[in-house]
Amino acid sequence: MGCVPSTNLSDSRVICHSSNESEEYNFPHQTNTTMSQQQQGNPVPGLFIKCYNTSTYEARTNSSKKDKRENSQSMEAEAQTGRSSVKAPVTDVQFGPMRLHQDQLQVLLVFAEEDDQSNGFRWACDKAGFRCNIARTPQSALECFLDKHHDIIIIDHRHSRYFDAEALCRSIRTTKASENTVIICVVQRHTDREESSILPLISAGFTRRYIENSSRMACYNELIQLEFGQVQAQFKLRACNSLFTALEKSQEAIEITSEDHVIQYVNPAFETMMGYQIGELIEKELTEVPINEKKADFLDTINSCIKIGKEWQGMYYAKKKNGDSIQQNVKILPVIGQGGKIRHYVSISRLCNDNNKVEKTCECIQAESQTDTQTCRHKDMRKGSLDVRSTTSRGSDGSSQRRRSSMARVHSMTIEAPITKVINIINAAQESSPMPVAEALDRALEILRTTELYSPQLGTKDEDPHTSDLVGGLMTDGLRRLSGNEYILSAKQTHQVAGSLSSPISLNDIPPRITQAMENEEQWDFDIFELEAATHKRPLVYLGLKIFARFGICEFLNCSESTLRSWLQVIEANYHSSNSYHNSTHSADVLHATAYFLSKERVKQTLDPIDEVAALIAATVHDVDHPGRTNSFLCNAGSELAILYNDTAVLESHHAALAFQLTTRDGKCNIFKNMERNEYRTLRQVIIDMVLATEMTKHFEHVNKFVNSINKPLAALEENGNNGDGESIKTVLRSPENRILIKRMLIKCADISNPCRPREQCIEWAGRISEEYFAQTDEERRQGLPVVMPVFDRNTCSIPKSQLSFIDYFIIDMFDAWDAFADLPNLMEHLNNNIKYWKGLDGRNLRVLRPPPE
Repeated sequence: MGCVPSTNLSDSRVICHSSNESEEYNFPHQTNTTMSQQQQGNPVPGLFIKCYNTSTYEARTNSSKKDKRENSQSMEAEAQTGRSSVKAPVTDVQFGPMRLHQDQLQVLLVFAEEDDQSNGFRWACDKAGFRCNIARTPQSALECFLDKHHDIIIIDHRHSRYFDAEALCRSIRTTKASENTVIICVVQRHTDREESSILPLISAGFTRRYIENSSRMACYNELIQLEFGQVQAQFKLRACNSLFTALEKSQEAIEITSEDHVIQYVNPAFETMMGYQIGELIEKELTEVPINEKKADFLDTINSCIKIGKEWQGMYYAKKKNGDSIQQNVKILPVIGQGGKIRHYVSISRLCNDNNKVEKTCECIQAESQTDTQTCRHKDMRKGSLDVRSTTSRGSDGSSQRRRSSMARVHSMTIEAPITKVINIINAAQESSPMPVAEALDRALEILRTTELYSPQLGTKDEDPHTSDLVGGLMTDGLRRLSGNEYILSAKQTHQVAGSLSSPISLNDIPPRITQAMENEEQWDFDIFELEAATHKRPLVYLGLKIFARFGICEFLNCSESTLRSWLQVIEANYHSSNSYHNSTHSADVLHATAYFLSKERVKQTLDPIDEVAALIAATVHDVDHPGRTNSFLCNAGSELAILYNDTAVLESHHAALAFQLTTRDGKCNIFKNMERNEYRTLRQVIIDMVLATEMTKHFEHVNKFVNSINKPLAALEENGNNGDGESIKTVLRSPENRILIKRMLIKCADISNPCRPREQCIEWAGRISEEYFAQTDEERRQGLPVVMPVFDRNTCSIPKSQLSFIDYFIIDMFDAWDAFADLPNLMEHLNNNIKYWKGLDGRNLRVLRPPPE
């Protein structure tokens, strides 16, 4: 259930009727979680809780005993009239070649009071065999609709004193479930004044108007007309979702144009093949003139074929957005529409490559142009396969033949990575280059063939072991193993779930001290340690509730505030309070930084609501169940997690996986339970990608890609005078690849933003991370494990030097790039001040966090 806005709430009941049942949903006045509030005279109207064990919908109201008696009488009357022996008809609908099965229709009647009109529609539903629900208030109507997804909703618009029918319709239309719902407005019959306009009703989201007529047959006729008119049309439109899903996921490039060749739709495969961004081609003409056949009769041949309703198939060259020519195997099919005229053209194309595969594809097309394209595709896929029987029957020559065939297939592969193209270009350039240039290119090739293209190589600086130790500890997976020495981390640990936690607090019940501590949470200088003290080291639930409410997360996820509270409690309970750094305070700090970055104008222009939701959730869970040890430690120790994740991004993989396990394990804290499946999968992938981006071994790869793909193109546009909100800037910001880079950069900066915090916070965080590294070094020595960061010895380590090394190696370049994108002058000022502070301590040869008192 979503966090829906409350409107006028008095008698909150939903009565359910169908052709074979009569259920009643009563709404008691309070629940266990709000009893104390009710006794104090502070009701919370309009917040619903779905109770699975009683099959009722509950609302917190202040109805009087008289209301209860009236409710009971009304309930009995409606239950008596709601029974019917009419069986629901089974309906099959033909939609083109698709045969669809339409379930029993569901109707929701929204009438504040029972009268002849509502009784007429209820009788009509019974006669037609439709399932029927009756709601008395906007809240109960919205709640019932979100649960049952009715096909028809009939709202009483005759008496505005009870509720605002247009506002209710608009609320329903904001939900995804209402996309194919028919909503009827019942209006008063006026014989003494001029007919009013229906435009306000259409603007509110109503499908049609019904002038009040309580005649049972009039109500029945209206429902039957709806069933075979708008409802059936909407049912067919709903089925289109499956067709669009097939188009969107197809690997073949598909283009749909009007009869005038104006593009109406292209799928992602087409955009990728032609080098365009999402939506860039819609409503444009894309005329492809073949390069190798510029004669007019070639286009005339195509047009003469498709203009008479016949499909055309063949090969031609097309130009991509960047001007490159590509060869395509294209099939163009005319689509006959209204009046027997051609209304659309559908183009299906596949990319061809300049090798023998193209020739065989051409032969397949020319020889079998009249056969089924699926058969041709299967043949094409298998044309390079070996005949196993003939190969194995050749005795000793068989293995040689297989090797030659395998090598031939490898050389004919068309899958070419960008780095391979670069290497091939350099190789070609070497052939005609002077000796010094060729030797220089050889050195370049050696570098390009390494795997760590984005990680800078450290020089051997004996005078600065801090940088080498810190980088080695954070940017390797610790493959220096000791044989027979295994460290089992949390092997039998049980993760806390919702049922084992205390009852969650309400956002409205936050103690004054905590409220005061969160007053300036929208500012960068917000003090997370003050909130930590006020909440007794449980800041995540409180800060999470406030930030998630500010960004409307409940509304997006369609979940209740109580579910969100339970989820935040479960996540916080699985952070280790015993860790000096990686605890729930760090999670709350990263969540705050993420929310702050999301509020910056450039970021808001770039990201969609689903990206914001994913970023906030990823920040909350990004270090859940962190053991206070690095990935290198876990790999060296042979921990169960390292074995499970193959020594690769061990902790980050664990954080992401555990977060979803904890969330989906119990419905009480499952914030995703009401999401549509595809939207949930998209959100899940973004969250996982962002959590994995916090792994430090990919740090320089993420930063370099961000700089080269976003910072530099934007700077070039600004230098050319295009510093407004032009299409070019929008193209850079909104491309799917760049949005991924921006989200990764955002959470990376939020995760290690401590040096950019005000000085006292920066010092506190430095002390905490140092203590965690000291503890790891102590344990490595006790366990006889390789010491990953020897410099972090609590007896000899210089904290100022370690901070300066970390800032110099990881922070400065990254935040310079992020500041250039998001405009963060206050962060950069804090960073410069903190660098001066640590340099001052280091210059005095002090190894501690603060100078001694004078």
